[in-house]
Amino acid sequence: MEQNRFVSFSTLDGCTKGYGLINVRGVVDLSKRFGDRWPTLDAVVAGNALQALAVDAKNLHADYALSDIQFEVPLSHPGKILCVGVNYPNRNAEYKDGQTAPDYPSLFIRFPESLTGHLQPLLRPAESEQLDYEGEIVIVIGKAGRRIAQHKAMDHIAAITLGNEGTVRDWVRHSKFNVTQGKNFYHSGAIGPWLVPFTDKAQLHDIRLTTYVNGELRQNDRTSNMTFSFAWIIAYVSTFIPLNPGDIIFTGTPTGAGARFDPPVWLRPGDVVEVQAEGLGALRNVVHDEV
Repeated sequence: MEQNRFVSFSTLDGCTKGYGLINVRGVVDLSKRFGDRWPTLDAVVAGNALQALAVDAKNLHADYALSDIQFEVPLSHPGKILCVGVNYPNRNAEYKDGQTAPDYPSLFIRFPESLTGHLQPLLRPAESEQLDYEGEIVIVIGKAGRRIAQHKAMDHIAAITLGNEGTVRDWVRHSKFNVTQGKNFYHSGAIGPWLVPFTDKAQLHDIRLTTYVNGELRQNDRTSNMTFSFAWIIAYVSTFIPLNPGDIIFTGTPTGAGARFDPPVWLRPGDVVEVQAEGLGALRNVVHDEV
């Protein structure tokens, strides 16, 4: 069954910016029809209205062809952007330190300006040539909670999407315990293309996650292999900070990033990075030098 796909978009002529639902005919402009109540996709998520809007929009005609829009970051004003590091067993083995899987995950934050949308340029900064990719599943919180029990955690997910948790490798090593700067260069990462409403645990339980660079398979794993499950992550994070609608969690990347090649293979201008997952489509970006 085809998944509902919600997008934030702008038209190529620059006249319209809004959100909509993709169907077989194109993009239904929901902001034009429901903007008085939900002015942005962020507001739709906060109002727990994704599934209701999908039903309302089912038979509406498309306002734009996909070729007429530019994909924007799905949530224009996300809340917290939290990222989980080293969350696949083979990824842990990359560190070659003899340690078994950790008892707790590595966590760090990203800022909204570090992310760009589907089909928009992924920027390599002037300060480094070590731009790398990390394909991930991203969950969007739709129901607030604190100290959420694992068996209830999945009820707090509103939607799922894809992320490229782009990393400037030498800058994550500027300090012993700090990766923030290497994870937050302007438009060094991406998210999208759309939000898929979360309705069933099967959407996340055992899906294939891959990353391709210029058509070459670089990362390939399944979510059932994650060290820390989606429910565990939500329960753990909500222990120390409340989770709110619009918060975003990048849930970890498989082995195979460019840093792990010998010698390392960094992204260069013109490279095409595509993150794919079953039921979520593909997030595609071309690398440009930042000017």
